[in-house]
Amino acid sequence: MKKALVFVCLFTLFQTAVFAQPGVISHRGSWKNTQHPQNSIAALQAAIDQKVWGSEFDVHLTKDDILVVNHDHDFYGLEIEELTYEELLAKKHPNGESISTAREYLEAGLKQKNTKLIFELKTSRISKERTMEAVAQSLKLVKEFKAQKQVEFIAFDWDACLKYRELDKKVKIHYLNGDKTPTEVAAAKLTGIDYHVNIFKKNPGLIQDFKDLGLKTNSWTVNQEEDMELLIENGIDYITTDEPELLNRLLNKN
Repeated sequence: MKKALVFVCLFTLFQTAVFAQPGVISHRGSWKNTQHPQNSIAALQAAIDQKVWGSEFDVHLTKDDILVVNHDHDFYGLEIEELTYEELLAKKHPNGESISTAREYLEAGLKQKNTKLIFELKTSRISKERTMEAVAQSLKLVKEFKAQKQVEFIAFDWDACLKYRELDKKVKIHYLNGDKTPTEVAAAKLTGIDYHVNIFKKNPGLIQDFKDLGLKTNSWTVNQEEDMELLIENGIDYITTDEPELLNRLLNKN
C-alpha cells in the first residue's frame, strides 16, 4: 500500500513538472492591443482584467526624490531625473493621465491580489548614488504598503540587486542584464533572473541550469510565437511580453 502511495505521489509530481505552464507577465501593462499608454494605470488595469500572472512597470527617481512610473528617461520630452514631479505634470499621456507616482501606481495595483506587480527599477543616468537612493526608497514604499508578497523587483544594475538583498533578506529580486552565470546569481542570493529572449535562443539549456540552483527564470520581451514555444518547451517559469493575449491563447491551446 505504501509503495502504491509513493508511486502515485511521484507520478503526480512528474505530471505537474511536465505540464507546468509559465506565468504571463504583461510588459508595461497591457497596452499594445488595448491602445492604452504604456505604464499608465489604464494599461495596468487592462492587464489585471486579463488575469495575467504579473504586470511589469518601470520606475525612475525625479530631481526632488519622487518615484514615478515611465519607461524612458524622459516623459514626452521632459527629462525625469532633471525635473521635479510638479514640473513633469506639464505633460500628460494621450489618454489624459498624468505621469503616475509609484505610490499612486501601487495603490491602484494593490486593490486586487491576483496579479503580481513587477517593479523595474531604472538605472540612474546621473550617478550610482541616485540609483542606490531609488533602491532604498522603492523598498521603503513597498514595505509601507506591506506588499512584499505581491511586488517583485527587477533591475539591470547588478549593484542595485545586491543592495536590495542587503537591505532585505527576503524581498524578491531578479537580475535583468544577462551577463551573470547561474552560480553568480545563486551566490548573490537573488530570487532569479529575467534575461533577454536571445540569450535563451542561443542556449535553451541555460533555463534548467538556473532552475537547478533553485532560481526563478523569466525572459523579456517575448512577442513571437516561436520564441514563446521555445521557452515553454524548456520549462521557463515566466514570460514577459507585449502580447499577453497571444501568449494566453498559446498556453490555453497547449
